[in-house]
Amino acid sequence: MEKIVNALIAAIEVWDPYTAGHQKRVATLALAIAREMGFSKRRLDILRIAAILHDIGKINLPSEILCKPGKLADCEFNLIKIHSEAGYEILRRIEFPSKVAQIVYQHHEKMDGSGYPQGLNNGDIILEARILNVADVVEAISSNRPYRPALGLQEALKEIKNNENGKYDHETVKICINLFKKKNFKFEDIRLREKEREPNY
Repeated sequence: MEKIVNALIAAIEVWDPYTAGHQKRVATLALAIAREMGFSKRRLDILRIAAILHDIGKINLPSEILCKPGKLADCEFNLIKIHSEAGYEILRRIEFPSKVAQIVYQHHEKMDGSGYPQGLNNGDIILEARILNVADVVEAISSNRPYRPALGLQEALKEIKNNENGKYDHETVKICINLFKKKNFKFEDIRLREKEREPNY
């Protein structure tokens, strides 16, 4: 199973190195949040796989859209929004725990129902997907994107704090902010632990 994960990561790195790096950074933050919540080893393993492959559906997209330096047109953004479902369709065919594909499917859903692709809200969104959504937003805002320079960590934390009772899960936001402000979390300092590289299924 770990070989399958590594092969998928390698495929993404060949297609779009930016997406591969983004997924790895998001995974480190998502796992840090989940540890604070007391996730079991098995649950961490499942989240790790989903997080490190959450944008695999972008492999279906033209590289000129993924790497476009300017603002995306509405039609281009609508194409990108398909990646959650595309990722689900890829991963559900692999013998991962069933939750892996569901986490990927739901990682752009919002608590207030404004997300995509299903427009889920509140309790319809599994906790792992809520965690992944917050980690994804923080990494994306605080890092350079093909279409804009990094907006910085403070802007990222401001975004989730201002919407913790709307778009984002309140408990996840609280833990995420605490990791950065009180526990000195840094994307470049956290590494996936070796014991988590061999899932115990």
